Amino acid sequence: MNMHRQMNYTDILVNCVLLTLLLLMPSCNNKERKAVVQENRAAKKMLQGVWIDEEEDGPAFRVKGDTIYYPDSTSMPVYFQVVRDTLVLRGMNTVKYPIVKQAPHLFIFKNQIGDVITLQKTTDHAYLSFFQTGKVAALNQQQLIKRDSVVMYADERYHYYVQVNPTSYKVVKSSYNDDGVEVENVYYDNIVHLGVFNGNRRLYSRDFRKQDFSSKVPEQTLRQSVLSDIVYVKSDSEGLHFSASICIPDSPSSYVVEVIVDAQGRMKMQVV
Repeated sequence: MNMHRQMNYTDILVNCVLLTLLLLMPSCNNKERKAVVQENRAAKKMLQGVWIDEEEDGPAFRVKGDTIYYPDSTSMPVYFQVVRDTLVLRGMNTVKYPIVKQAPHLFIFKNQIGDVITLQKTTDHAYLSFFQTGKVAALNQQQLIKRDSVVMYADERYHYYVQVNPTSYKVVKSSYNDDGVEVENVYYDNIVHLGVFNGNRRLYSRDFRKQDFSSKVPEQTLRQSVLSDIVYVKSDSEGLHFSASICIPDSPSSYVVEVIVDAQGRMKMQVV
């Protein structure tokens, strides 16, 4: 009898716990719904069209649907949202710009350094020619580069050969346009071949990609960089020294990694 009563108490306790959980579930769901970003559709609709920089009297950007297009053919289009009173650009980075004032033909916002940018909407269809929705033009020129030379190492003649091969691998780099808005520019990376010969013997041969230097270059830098070149520097007791340049395009930022090939064809790297 006592055992039967104890089981009933246990069943009641379990049922109470289950009922409490069921009651809490709608509350949790409501919190999740509240966390969903509510986009300002009316503000987004007002942004559709071509906007002119009031100070420079030139096109700043064109809004079409969910995308902002820039007049610079090297800048990638970017998906955007208007959340409350903020313009949100969702490219490689998510960037937010406070909206100061918005009207059907007026858009005022603050850029990333706090400058107030005033734009006017234009109905002049001639400005549409600034916004071609085809492929984004790459900033760097694709050019095949070859060089070779004979150098002395350990009293022997060594012939090295370097070839910079342009590729179709895109590198996207963030920069700022004249309005202080972050834009993404496209570059093409290179593959650099390095060959070292001792007479007819091929001592070393490799196609280098920028990913080969991931242990020497920070990931964030490497992501926006291109493998620019590999050049011969010197020869000494360690071997033949070459410098590999991993550069962020149109920026003073770069990493120089030393590539050393010894007489046995072994290669090692070190940051200069």
